[in-house]
Amino acid sequence: MNRYVLILAALALLPACGQSTDPDSTAERGPASTTVLHRGNASEPQSLDVHKGDGVPSSNIQRDLYEGLIAHAADGSLEPGAAGSWEISADGLHYVFHLREDGRWSNGDPVTAADFVFALRRGVDPATLSNYSGILIPIANASAITAGRLSPERLGVEALDERTLHITLENPAAYFLELLTHPMTFPLHRPSAQQWPGAFARPGRLISNGPYMLDEWAVQSHVKLVRNPHYRDADRLHIETVFYYAIENPASELKRYRAGDLDWTDAVPHNQIRWIRENLADDFKVAPYLGIYYFGFNLERPPFKGQPALRRAMAMAVDRLILTEYVTGGGEQPAYSFTPPMASYPAAAPEWGSWSREQQLAEARRLYAESGYGPERPLEVELRYNTSDNHRQMALAIAAMWKQNLGVKANIVNQEFKVFLDARTRKADTEAFRGGWIGDFQDPVNFLDILQSANGQNDTGYADPDYDALLERAAAQTDPRRRMDLLREAEALMLEQQPVMPIYFYVSRRLVKPWVKGWQNNLLDVHATRHFYIVDTDDHID
Repeated sequence: MNRYVLILAALALLPACGQSTDPDSTAERGPASTTVLHRGNASEPQSLDVHKGDGVPSSNIQRDLYEGLIAHAADGSLEPGAAGSWEISADGLHYVFHLREDGRWSNGDPVTAADFVFALRRGVDPATLSNYSGILIPIANASAITAGRLSPERLGVEALDERTLHITLENPAAYFLELLTHPMTFPLHRPSAQQWPGAFARPGRLISNGPYMLDEWAVQSHVKLVRNPHYRDADRLHIETVFYYAIENPASELKRYRAGDLDWTDAVPHNQIRWIRENLADDFKVAPYLGIYYFGFNLERPPFKGQPALRRAMAMAVDRLILTEYVTGGGEQPAYSFTPPMASYPAAAPEWGSWSREQQLAEARRLYAESGYGPERPLEVELRYNTSDNHRQMALAIAAMWKQNLGVKANIVNQEFKVFLDARTRKADTEAFRGGWIGDFQDPVNFLDILQSANGQNDTGYADPDYDALLERAAAQTDPRRRMDLLREAEALMLEQQPVMPIYFYVSRRLVKPWVKGWQNNLLDVHATRHFYIVDTDDHID
């Protein structure tokens, strides 16, 4: 067995730091309250401003605070949200939404079509500096506005009256209704957003139209939400208060879960999955998840600038089968393409993904030497990840493979999530970095668009006019099959240049207490608090 396989096996067997493996070391209590929910939420949310928050921790909270035109049911299917009904024109370009008459902001003001117009225009306005503005590109003129060629007032949205919203698309987009569940499309309370521009999403200022209101935000501790009495279904909400806890270390989160401090965890430690399956099997929720775990290369600075062969060598040197077996071990699927498995889209995985391990390593070493590196001149590279034991184990394992297979010397650097995201966005300080992308809707464009040259989420600096042109042609294509062909062609072109190194396709993995009812697995792993309730129970682990 290779040395790095032994290293990975050791990592998998080690207990999480500070975590006892004795199932009797803690006794779990029943719920402290049937109206309070305690949710683990990984990292500190970057922002609760719907146009500024990057990452899943922010969007989890935003989906409790706000309600978009369309909402997700507990099983992930679409259902009416702030809009009770809508019509779509025969050509697929015009959507007319009818807002609910009982829609109210948390201060009692009515939710109007103008609130959506204001928010959508703000989302595409370059002055907002939103990294997610690209998600609104299907709307007419959005692309020209984000590029600074048109004013936000030219966006294809208009309020026909107080409760009727008309949205015009640039081209038909079959996924548009699902896109409207994304926080970027949520409304904003105009008076407060205008009174405190850039600073309205704080306790005492944030006015929301969803089931919950912002009550507290203790940085690096928790965000507390309370029931919004003006929400249209307020009387049907079972949970009065929900706490979101920023716990970056999955081992610490597991410890707090077992102590009864949490009703569910955001994740579980890779190296505790075996123990969890043996001792907390009924609490363990595992399901397919529309997401990709990858590492990105910074193409704007050495050593990866102008070095596609080197980037491919680094990708080929990594054994994904070993990583998913020994490091993650939760059912993740090795990834060679950037897009996860989706109906009607055959992802463009590179040919070398099906080669034998010996063939992959031989070609990786050839490309490494071709790039000017070898035993006498080994590549030295910095590999960054955001603070998490799970990410640390993955980074260590990949560094071991690079060292064993190519002789690469990798310096592992961890950073707190906000600092990490800032470094990735600026690009000046990164070389190789951990990345993860969770689908906002079930279409390959949601993954491929983030590598478009002008996309605010493109932290690799990848810029290829042919790739951009293929995405533009796909966006204008009305034939679904031809559209998918163009997207696949774009993905194949991108993977040939290897700006990213796909590692595995996610599964969602968390622990949920037996007294939390209403849980349903779904591909997007979206779980709004409004769907849950807590029951008194004597269930415990002993």
